[in-house]
Amino acid sequence: MLPRVHDDARPGRGTPPRGRDGAVLGWLAALARVVVPVECAGCGALDLVLCEPCRSALRAPVRRCEADAPRLDRLDGRPPLPVWARASYDGPVRELVAAWKDRGRADLTRVLEEDLGAAVRGLAPVLARAQAGRPLLVVGAPSARAAVRRRGADLVAGLAVAAARALRSAGVAAEARPVLEQRRGGRDQVGLGARARGRNLAGRIHVARGVHLGGRTVVVVDDVLTTGATLAAAVAALERAGARVAAGVVLAATPSPKRANRDDVDGPDGVDHTPDARHGTMGW
Repeated sequence: MLPRVHDDARPGRGTPPRGRDGAVLGWLAALARVVVPVECAGCGALDLVLCEPCRSALRAPVRRCEADAPRLDRLDGRPPLPVWARASYDGPVRELVAAWKDRGRADLTRVLEEDLGAAVRGLAPVLARAQAGRPLLVVGAPSARAAVRRRGADLVAGLAVAAARALRSAGVAAEARPVLEQRRGGRDQVGLGARARGRNLAGRIHVARGVHLGGRTVVVVDDVLTTGATLAAAVAALERAGARVAAGVVLAATPSPKRANRDDVDGPDGVDHTPDARHGTMGW
């Protein structure tokens, strides 16, 4: 059995209120902007949740990024898991992701889910090749329970739901399920180096009790890829449970200096079309 999650049971989802109630809520929102001014989460510009220049940073061509994450090296001769990133984790993207995760900017949830969904739709032809007669299982990397309580929602689980929805809209059968858990203990990953992140997560990420994944093909979703420690721990747990992990997709990835001169490899569809992205190191 897999735990179920409803695609529309998400913070920020649903039909906006209409009529008098909608007018009242609109007036209250305008009043709130006067009392507590809204500012762009990326650059601080007033009266905007996210300004167009900062939003455009989330629309960079989708790129492969596993080579920049040392903890994704399997050390057994197999190539690392292919991982695609929607944006580079620097500049305004770094600021807005931090605001979303750690400063209560729930108003960014829909924007970020939509942008990740757009990236996944572009990847649909590639990910469809991983199907093995059953819907792809889209799994969010698990967050610590304390972080979920502090944020008021499991933000990464929401990204996974958005990714599965995007795949279905592109004609690829997919479902999102919260099958991974993170045990108590350890510390926040922020500020830890590659080895410290790996030690901090050792044995803490596991598949929930009663979940059977034998024969399932999985795409793992996370918010930010830095060293790859969280993604590697998630992949290891899924593979121990019998799943085949085909790929990872992240909202943003820490850029590598060697990427600075790689702008010419992205095709008109906004997807990295280097040879390894199309053919090699996919493991399918």
